[in-house]
Amino acid sequence: MKTNCLLAGLLVSSMAVAQTNPPTMSDNPLLQPFPTLHQTPPYDKIKVDHFLPAIKEAMVEGRKEIDVIVNNPAKPTFDNTIVALERAGDLLSRVTPIMFHLNGAETTPDLQKAIREASPLLTEYGNDISLNEKLFARVKAVWDQRDKLKLGTEEAMLLEKSYKSFSRNGANLNAADKEKLRGMNKELSQLSIEFSEHNLTETNEYALQITDEKELAGLSAFVKDGAKATAKRLNKEGWVFTLQAPSYGPFMQYADNRELRKKLWLAYNKRGFNGDKNDNQAIIQKVVKLRHEKAKLLGYKTWANYILEERMAETPEKVLAFETEILSYAKPAAQRELKELTDYAKKNGFSEDVLQRWDASYYAEKLKKEKYSINDELLKPYFKLENVLDGLFTLTNKLYGLTFKENKNIPVWHPEVKAYEIFDEKGQLLSVWYGDYFPRAGKRAGAWNNTTLSQHFEGTKDVRPHVVNVCNFTRPTDSQPSLLTFREVQTLFHEFGHALHSMMSHVKYETVSGTSVSWDFVELPSQFMENFCTEPEVLKLFAKHYQTGEVIPNELIEKIKASSNFLSGLGMARQINLGLTDMAWHNGEPTGASVAEVEKKVAEQTDLYPIVPGTAVSPSFSHIFAGGYSAGYYSYMWSSVLDADAFEAFKEKGVFNQEVAKSFRDNILSKGGTEKPMVLYKRFRGREPKPNAMLKRDGLAL
Repeated sequence: MKTNCLLAGLLVSSMAVAQTNPPTMSDNPLLQPFPTLHQTPPYDKIKVDHFLPAIKEAMVEGRKEIDVIVNNPAKPTFDNTIVALERAGDLLSRVTPIMFHLNGAETTPDLQKAIREASPLLTEYGNDISLNEKLFARVKAVWDQRDKLKLGTEEAMLLEKSYKSFSRNGANLNAADKEKLRGMNKELSQLSIEFSEHNLTETNEYALQITDEKELAGLSAFVKDGAKATAKRLNKEGWVFTLQAPSYGPFMQYADNRELRKKLWLAYNKRGFNGDKNDNQAIIQKVVKLRHEKAKLLGYKTWANYILEERMAETPEKVLAFETEILSYAKPAAQRELKELTDYAKKNGFSEDVLQRWDASYYAEKLKKEKYSINDELLKPYFKLENVLDGLFTLTNKLYGLTFKENKNIPVWHPEVKAYEIFDEKGQLLSVWYGDYFPRAGKRAGAWNNTTLSQHFEGTKDVRPHVVNVCNFTRPTDSQPSLLTFREVQTLFHEFGHALHSMMSHVKYETVSGTSVSWDFVELPSQFMENFCTEPEVLKLFAKHYQTGEVIPNELIEKIKASSNFLSGLGMARQINLGLTDMAWHNGEPTGASVAEVEKKVAEQTDLYPIVPGTAVSPSFSHIFAGGYSAGYYSYMWSSVLDADAFEAFKEKGVFNQEVAKSFRDNILSKGGTEKPMVLYKRFRGREPKPNAMLKRDGLAL
């Protein structure tokens, strides 16, 4: 029984319009073998109205496959029960990742409606399997004889995950409690969708229109050109700034007009917190209460105890101790950094005693330029998107022997999306990979990786994955290509690290394939890739001036490295704040405390800037309320320890060292979730990770 990581998106062209006459089953491309190259989804033929019929048909087929397992008169064995269960629902596992991917990358009201209708059906289908007493009895029979079966490592892990997917999801409950659990799961699914839709709506509906060019003081030509292009797309005069990262970020960094910075900052930080139809506060309270009730029903003290049982960290106490330790390094550094930033601001005309949050990026960018003679506008001409991608391809060729070939015959969901075939060092297909890099109205904010087909074996056939990277970078204008900030370069590398985890997978079963690993291990391959971005040998592969072709000079590389720790204490304190906010919601009995009250208590430990009434993080904190990071946001910081420690192995022997790269591939990337994360890590590194490398890299070592 596969567990899909389902992310959301939007359909275009033929998919953007609801069909008045639903297609027949024979016309539904989701129910036919995909005729496209490498059996990639026929995005050019899929319509919104295909999804619900396909899902319903796939569930009928899946239930029949479960019935065959349950009614098998033979004694339960690993093959006739565990492997059969793994294969059951193949059709549904093909359809649903496509639907949820599109709901994230290219959604429409019609697709959102289809998702709302499909979600309870999918939840009920999952409940029917996880709460099936006869099916669980067969799984448990195999589990109980595990010590006698002489299973291989991967088979043993599949058995463990299969058994726990039942035991942790209510299979041992009585009939009445199973019905309670069904209701909880259904409601939680719906609330997650509502939370996400509210965020998308609030992000998309806001536009700061400026018609007086004097109010653009401080903004570069690059930024103004982008705002002019946005205004043109929206049929507005002047310049338009939105809450999308490529628009919001530069405005907060460079706009001299403090009142407009404040206005935009408030809009961004009030999302889901405006007391209107898109307000998420009530949803948060319901989600937190339901999660706690579900955890208690399943025999756990809190939702955090339930979630962390299957993570590297294991317990809430370990998470809190970890974050407290890192905060002990980060907070003193953050306090020093804020004092330096405030003193600098006052020397440059700031007349108040305390910096506000809408001042932080503005003065930070100016101080960074003064200290290091560097800023984003100086670097962006060297980071043309296409060049950065070429550099990424070259790097992975040097490390792993991969080659990339764009294939325009592979259907995509939007004309801006590019599809590639990726081949391994032997010339064999490794993966199909899609890159989707520019913001659109139907695309959720941020950046993510998604796998619409996971690597696995069907008999002797190695089924290779379909992997998607989605980002929101500044789109090209009439006068210039897409130029990335250095942080966006790191984001691109980060998401491709996730992609490599899926691409390099070489396992038998989808349940343990690719990124199907412990949640506090999943960020290791992605954050690990970010480390390459500050290495001179790597930067020279792609950092070339988009107009002159000049390779980035050594002087700028040295400044990038010198400034890489700039305000790292403040950044780390912010990450810990988010992690502790997550734990505040999920590690304890729900008290009914308001969003503002919960966040204020956390802020007292971590925040250095004044609290701004009427703003909050939680109502737009999709990671924990509409994603998979509840009681798990600490994973980013946890993985920072892992990725810095892992990259030290490359630093010791050379960033292009193929021996170290092969070990990383063989012991981490290719193994998926076939073994416990610490076992895999120790096999690569020869020991458990140490925080020293992270503290040194981030300038926090004492």
